[in-house]
Amino acid sequence: MDSEGHAKLTDYVTQFMAAASGQPQSQSSQPTMSANSTQLPERPKQEAEANGESEGWSPASWRSKPIKQVVTYEDQAAVSSALTKLSSLPPIVTPTEIARLKASLRDAALGKSFLLQGGDCAELFSYCADNPIDAKIKLLLQMSLVLIWGSNKPVIRIGRIAGQYAKPRSSPTEMLNGKEVPSFRGDILNGYDPDSRRVDPERLVSAYFHSATTLNYIRGQLASGIADLHNPLDWELGHVRDEELQSKYTKIVNSISDSLRFMKTIGADTSGQLQTVDLFTSHEGLVLEYEQSLTRRLRHPAGYKPSQPSNDGKGWYNTSAHFIWIGDRTRQIDGGHVEYFRGIENPIGIKVGPSMKNDELVELLDIVNPNKEIGKITLITRYGADKVESMLGAHIEAVKSSGHIVVWQCDPMHGNTRSTPTGIKTRSFNSIFSELSSALKIHKEHGSFLGGMHLELTGDAVTECTGGSEGLVDEDLSLNYTTYCDPRLNEKQALELAFLVAGHYRADEKLL
Repeated sequence: MDSEGHAKLTDYVTQFMAAASGQPQSQSSQPTMSANSTQLPERPKQEAEANGESEGWSPASWRSKPIKQVVTYEDQAAVSSALTKLSSLPPIVTPTEIARLKASLRDAALGKSFLLQGGDCAELFSYCADNPIDAKIKLLLQMSLVLIWGSNKPVIRIGRIAGQYAKPRSSPTEMLNGKEVPSFRGDILNGYDPDSRRVDPERLVSAYFHSATTLNYIRGQLASGIADLHNPLDWELGHVRDEELQSKYTKIVNSISDSLRFMKTIGADTSGQLQTVDLFTSHEGLVLEYEQSLTRRLRHPAGYKPSQPSNDGKGWYNTSAHFIWIGDRTRQIDGGHVEYFRGIENPIGIKVGPSMKNDELVELLDIVNPNKEIGKITLITRYGADKVESMLGAHIEAVKSSGHIVVWQCDPMHGNTRSTPTGIKTRSFNSIFSELSSALKIHKEHGSFLGGMHLELTGDAVTECTGGSEGLVDEDLSLNYTTYCDPRLNEKQALELAFLVAGHYRADEKLL
């Protein structure tokens, strides 16, 4: 190995150990749901201001605002009982974990690390089982290794897992077998079976326990070595039909394997940092009754600089997940979702689609992040391959002019959904990679950084997206189409996407 190769391996070791240890490189309109639901008591304005809360904000202040994706429950007593139960249950995640993620995201905003976020479109309660959870953990680990190799940066891993149980819908009802039934809105609200479409408040409590159980299993598996790089990884590439492409991927795998052997040779694998990684959880913060019930006033971790300084050393944390985001359908400036999100300490995401105007985006940032905290906001762009070129650059310049420093993350999935002639919803791998490639190029042209990618994926061998090195076509979709909502990349397609993005970074590096 030449001196340049040794230098690359040394950099790789440094970046992986930083990522594995979780240490950042730098220091750090419809009416609301029900008036009868459990609400927090109002407190004097002076007390709220002394505790550093945004003016007029409380975990329940969203109820005074108009809200999209409203949930209508028939049994108000059952709703009140469920929310009271949720309010008494312990947090699922901790302020220390939330603060650690926010510090890492600060590095992503500054171009020093890369955010990989992925998981199911709509997580089901039945996915709370060892095999599907293990498959997602292993896939995210392999993808992150490839991205570390390509970008020469630490990778932050966030799963769409342990809480992604709600889905926004364009219509409250749909036609099934000639009968109009309520739309499936995710396991947190109703069931996929037509006979289970009635909204059931008991599912709110069930969502908590499935989230907590999933995260408990993830923590146990990470502590037990599922991410230990001493264990062999399955890099099987037999599905790649193109010989030139297979050769290219094989070289990447060999380089990563050489790096891991090199770390073992020099003793870098004895510190314990290569035996586990951080994996944070996330979901769309859609059902605000649930989010409010798990919003707790807790003491800040030592050394943490809060978004809202307070006299009592505490802040409001959403303890249902480390990271939650506002969807493209619920980001109204005067809406209940924006009102809720502006008051919590968690890092938050905002979906940015083709309908987002430049001034609207800046106003939204000013509301949810008035102190312009770096690492607080992740903008998740989702234009579509045919619109990204005309929209992303203007949004980048608007944000730069505003003084906000955000994590720019590309969601190449939602803007590239189509239906086959037979009515099956799918996405093209080529369109997905095209939007990612365009985003990388446009950020570079505007002196910005693409800080991450946001993917709907599964660790299973599903056939829901066409294309990729397997060569899936529309006729193949019925082979193993199992999604209950939007189509996901299978494990081979997701890993291939990581290979392609890594290759893009390596190609850029050679041009310097």
